[in-house]
Amino acid sequence: MAKKRICFIAQFPPPIHGLSKAVETLYNSSLQNEFDLEKVDIKNNKYFLKNFIRIFKSKAELFYFTISQTKGGNIRDLIILKLLEIQHKKCIIHLHGGYYRQLIDNDLPKWQRKLNYKAIDKLSGTIVLGNSLKSIFADMLPDNKIFVVPNCVDSEYLISNEEVDKKISCENSKKVKDVLYLSNFIYSKGYPEVLKMAKLEKQRCEKISLEKPLENKKLHFHFAGKFFEDKDKRFFFNYIKKYHLEDYVTYHGVVNGDEKRELLNKCDIFILLTRYPNEGQPISILEAMGNGMMIVTTNHAGIPDVIENDKNGILIDKDNIDIKKLYNLILNKIDSNKLISIMEINRGEVKNAFNQEIYIENIKNIFEM
Repeated sequence: MAKKRICFIAQFPPPIHGLSKAVETLYNSSLQNEFDLEKVDIKNNKYFLKNFIRIFKSKAELFYFTISQTKGGNIRDLIILKLLEIQHKKCIIHLHGGYYRQLIDNDLPKWQRKLNYKAIDKLSGTIVLGNSLKSIFADMLPDNKIFVVPNCVDSEYLISNEEVDKKISCENSKKVKDVLYLSNFIYSKGYPEVLKMAKLEKQRCEKISLEKPLENKKLHFHFAGKFFEDKDKRFFFNYIKKYHLEDYVTYHGVVNGDEKRELLNKCDIFILLTRYPNEGQPISILEAMGNGMMIVTTNHAGIPDVIENDKNGILIDKDNIDIKKLYNLILNKIDSNKLISIMEINRGEVKNAFNQEIYIENIKNIFEM
């Protein structure tokens, strides 16, 4: 019996970000054994005509399409969706974010908004990252065509049971806790606030002892990720230099493979104070949980589907971020046994609900419908 042919219309790495990494994980998975997969990489609009022709000629029975959340990208998507409609092709879109409804209802002209409503109505289904994001397609698709598939942690970044047991057993004797910001350096993802927290840590240590402040250090801040704008890079390094934070902050660059795995294993607390408009359900949060970290984040997009305040860590209002108050909350957590219990909960949550096998199985079930 011939395998069902499925065409991925998506952004593939490089560069690596949440969407491209999730797509790559899916495409290179055991789904290759179940279906006949082909791909059209749409990350570069210079090749739009070439990609359009490839989609037109494709014999796929189902198209899996990761749609954009930008004005220009939406026009491209509408053209592709119209082509598939004319050819009477089945299409399932996967929204890796939480901004689409805001985009079409508030940011687009009336004609483009109407075209989106018509295009969505013709779909075989849509996939969102969490229950709180189902409302994006409310009144556009029936509930039975809106599928919830949370992101997952790739197996290579999920540390073993032995490793996590060792990490947690050493936690009480670890004097300085390692705090991690692992994301792209976009202002609305909150990296400046984490820098300010490092400054507060330095001030606290110097207040206790100006001569030997590092003897009182409780937190060290690690940053890893890519700078897209020179202004962000200048701000980051100038801030460290201005406030002499070299002993409190380490920048690791863009990390992957063993380097990323070691950093995730090393750190105890993960911070992502995001208000990024296109945010969905950050894979970095799940990776941190899978490595036994406490999470400090905001009630933004699909994050509350994964993080519950005081259970997984600290969940704060994205519109009311008080860095000094948050810094003190973190100090209170690490001075109690609460940190260890949170680390254990998070590791178990990812192992049982957000692993790669479950993610692939969920997508497989949708593809077979």
